Amino acid sequence: MNARLDRIRLGRFAGTGERLARALTVASVSFGRGLLWLLAAIIVGCGIWMLLPLSRGSSAEPVKSDLKADLAAVEPAAPEDAAVVVSPTAEVPASAAADLDHLRISSQTWRRGGLGSKALVTFTLRNDNDYAVRDVEIICAFVRRDGTPLTARSRVLADTVSMKSRKTFARISVGYVNVNADQAKCSLVAARRA
Repeated sequence: MNARLDRIRLGRFAGTGERLARALTVASVSFGRGLLWLLAAIIVGCGIWMLLPLSRGSSAEPVKSDLKADLAAVEPAAPEDAAVVVSPTAEVPASAAADLDHLRISSQTWRRGGLGSKALVTFTLRNDNDYAVRDVEIICAFVRRDGTPLTARSRVLADTVSMKSRKTFARISVGYVNVNADQAKCSLVAARRA
C-alpha cells in the first residue's frame, strides 16, 4: 500500500496513520486501566465511609447525655448512703451491699479484640474489706483522642474477690466500642458481699 501512495507522494501520510492507530490503541488500554483504578478507589472509599461513625439522621447529643447519665451512676455513694448501693440495672439489698470505699481498681489497661470492634479490659481489683465480695459491676467510659466522650459499657463480674486481697481480671470483654475510641476509664458501680 505504501508503494501506491509513494507514487503520488502520500506515503508519509500512510505512516502517520499507522502511528496514530497505535497511539489510539495504547491510549484506550491506558484509559481502561485508569477506569479500573477509579472503580477500585470508589470501592475502597465506600468501605471506609461505611466504617466511619457518622450520625446518619441522629444527632450526637443523645449519646453524650446517655454517657453523662451512665457516668453519674459511676460516682461512689456518699457515706450516709453507704447502706444501699444502687446499680443502673437493679437494686441491691442493704444486707448484701458491699462498701465501695474499700474496693478499688488499682491498675487497668485495655486493647481491641474481635477485629477491632470489641474492648478487652485488663484490671486489678483490690479488696480492703474484712469480707469477700462478688458480683462486682464495672462501667468503662471510652473517649476519643481529643477527650470527646464516645460510649460507656458496663459489665458484671461473677467472680469472688477474697477479703484483704487483690485479683486480676484479664481481657474481660465489656462490649462493642466505637472505632475512634482511644482511651478507656473503668470505675466500680456496685458489689455484693460473698
